[in-house]
Amino acid sequence: METYLWTCLIAFLAGFTQGVSGFGSVLLALPLLAIILDIKAVIPLAALYGLSIALLLLVQLRKYLDWKKVWPLLIGAVLGIPVGVFFLKKLDREIIHYFLGIILICYSLYSLFFRTLRSGIGQAWAYVFGFLAGCLGGALGASGPPVIVYTSLQSWGKDTIKATLQGFFVIAGMMVIFGHAISGITTAVVLRLFGISLPAMVLGTYVGSYFYGMIEEQWYRRTMFVLLAFLGAFMIYKVI
Repeated sequence: METYLWTCLIAFLAGFTQGVSGFGSVLLALPLLAIILDIKAVIPLAALYGLSIALLLLVQLRKYLDWKKVWPLLIGAVLGIPVGVFFLKKLDREIIHYFLGIILICYSLYSLFFRTLRSGIGQAWAYVFGFLAGCLGGALGASGPPVIVYTSLQSWGKDTIKATLQGFFVIAGMMVIFGHAISGITTAVVLRLFGISLPAMVLGTYVGSYFYGMIEEQWYRRTMFVLLAFLGAFMIYKVI
């Protein structure tokens, strides 16, 4: 019973985090779930949370979703996945985590205190950042950071940014969960934990979305950069 209660609390926090920022549910869920569950259950359960939360948010933000903004990212990601798998075999995962963490922290601090770009970057860059996302997904199972950075570089409104992220996460999440299912990683235990904690996850997502609606455009971007910095710090922490 205690395990179920903690799982529900983590599910709520994961939903709340992504409801506020548009990302971060898997980042939050993985280390916390690993404290109470076997890692074989943690990875598919966190993936189920990530996809479900993204779907909920995508429904809320559907009028802001432009698939023309999402498809270049996904095409680039598909091309980058085999490259990431190749580097996974050649390079030390810890080195990749360390340098990615440093890059995310530096970018976040620069964006918080110095960056003045407001015109955005060309959509052709979506293929580049999508490719990097695929590389990281193939090497580390973490495709989100480049996509988050790409959207933060655009002059889009916060609703468009959040909707674009969810569109990417939904398609990418479906591919991940399909892979888990055919490989037998998603067990009956994982599905039972997911079903029990689903109401808490949904509640957390809607509470987070409520607070998101109260955040002004400028503060939303600041929230993104702060969470990116925490993501970078977490990656470095995993190495140390």
